[in-house]
Amino acid sequence: MFICSAMAMESRRNLNREEVEDCILQMAQGDKDALARIYEMTHAAVYGFSLSILRNAQDAEDVLQETYLQLYHHAPAYRPNGNPMPYLFTIAKNFSLMKLRDRKKAQQMPEDDLLYGEDSTLPAEDRHLLNTLMQVLSEEERQIVMLHCVAGFKHREIGQVTGLPLSTVLSKYHRAIGKLRKQLEEGESSGAL
Repeated sequence: MFICSAMAMESRRNLNREEVEDCILQMAQGDKDALARIYEMTHAAVYGFSLSILRNAQDAEDVLQETYLQLYHHAPAYRPNGNPMPYLFTIAKNFSLMKLRDRKKAQQMPEDDLLYGEDSTLPAEDRHLLNTLMQVLSEEERQIVMLHCVAGFKHREIGQVTGLPLSTVLSKYHRAIGKLRKQLEEGESSGAL
């Protein structure tokens, strides 16, 4: 899927896992500039992931801020493992779930706020198309697609973040891509997309 590939390439360009891990270790030493660097490298992926759970841009922005504050304050407890992203996404997931519990019911996200909000590198028509396509997916399928396509996670890493077995992640991802492809084909043939 072209849109998925373009988003993943953009996200991976800005994400160097070793550099992210170095930033966390520097934050543990009290380096506030490291927080700004890690935010710059990872905020789009964390925001997209939170948005896939919350489906509300304002709440996703709140979770984004809370995630990085938590990361900074708990950086000394971080144990390096070569891939800090599941750690970061676990924090974002926990805050997102707390936000959902607080409001009891997820709200529909505005179409214009999909993925990166106003900062998106995708043209408005592609964002609208992607938003329309993503509506056919369940919340879990959206999370898996977002983690793989936007954040550049491997399926094994998605399993670690979501707590799902690798086989489940793979089947849900392939099912979601099939749904997206079918929706895209139906939309193109009817002229709706």
